[in-house]
Amino acid sequence: MAAYQQTVKLANKSIILNTIREQEPISRAALAQTLGLTKATVSSLVEELINEQYCYQTGLGKSSGGRRPLMLQFNEKAGYSLSCDIGVNYILTVLTDLRGSVIHEISRSFDTNDFTRTVMEIKVMLDECLAKAEDTAFGLVGIGFGVPGLVDKNGTILTTPNLDWTQSNVKEIFEDQYGVPVVVTNEANAGAYGEKTFGSARHTSSFVYVSAGIGIGAGIVLDDRLMMGAGGLSGEIGHTTIKDEGRSCRCGSKGCWEMYASEMALLRSFPENGHDLENLLSKAETDAAVRNAFEEIGYYLGVGLTNIIHTFNPEKIVIGNRLAKAERFIAEAMYKSVKERTLPQLYNQTDISFSRSYYYAAPYGLTAFNIETFLQKQFLPPAATGSTPS
Repeated sequence: MAAYQQTVKLANKSIILNTIREQEPISRAALAQTLGLTKATVSSLVEELINEQYCYQTGLGKSSGGRRPLMLQFNEKAGYSLSCDIGVNYILTVLTDLRGSVIHEISRSFDTNDFTRTVMEIKVMLDECLAKAEDTAFGLVGIGFGVPGLVDKNGTILTTPNLDWTQSNVKEIFEDQYGVPVVVTNEANAGAYGEKTFGSARHTSSFVYVSAGIGIGAGIVLDDRLMMGAGGLSGEIGHTTIKDEGRSCRCGSKGCWEMYASEMALLRSFPENGHDLENLLSKAETDAAVRNAFEEIGYYLGVGLTNIIHTFNPEKIVIGNRLAKAERFIAEAMYKSVKERTLPQLYNQTDISFSRSYYYAAPYGLTAFNIETFLQKQFLPPAATGSTPS
């Protein structure tokens, strides 16, 4: 009986805290009414949550006839999260509080093809971020990694088509290094969750996030759920064929979408430019050949988006990652291509936009994963965690 009562208590604390996070600022009376719990139960558990530094009292709220109530807010300063988006030609690390607000970030151009060198560089960047963190009640609650490749539901990296990684045991390496839970997922899935949690798709129940960088991936949210597929490998939309017997792709197939509509497709047209997208963006202002290349990318991007619309009938498509920086040069050709190919009934139901977060969507999604994983574990019964919850 005691174990059952403890389980119920922890479940109620978790529900109360999540409600505070979602509806803050909120009073104790409003919590009791919203959750169907007694005022005594809410007051008791809220006091515990305050003492444990999960939330705090803020100013007075509006009165509904009696005394003005004290309002409650989630304590975003109780800990912090680290997120790392690993691109083919860059690494982005972000330190946030428990509400996802950025404390410090580092972005570096880096050839991530060598796994060992990449791990060493990531550790340097993570440590630089950690040096900016202040002492908190819970400290570092987790690290998240977004990877350009196939990642299963256990965080195991199965393959990275655009990188020559073989032993890519990211999860184990960094759990050993930092002693905190590590989340590893496909960067497009992380990007979709970032847009759903903190970005332009917060109020959208069905949308597709298209990550257009060196390759192309997609994170798919249907009915407010991130769709991972049977093995966690959904969203490899960049390897759908748009040209039979077209350009050879590193995946082994031919005519893949990302061979025509990605940053890689753009850069291969100007080999002398190296991996400098920003330089091409600057040249496009005055160079007709560069501008035409961007427009061709937009055209083929539209071809693939049409397939997404016909397959998923989403309310929204959000285009993110580095190629979103080229919106002004690719948007017109992209929208024209979509409109010419899409069934009108579907076209009229889909809003297509570029992410305002550019390539920050993935770190934001990883931050959300870290925070949710941490809070879920804090309120598991002792038998499930092996120890007394904090």
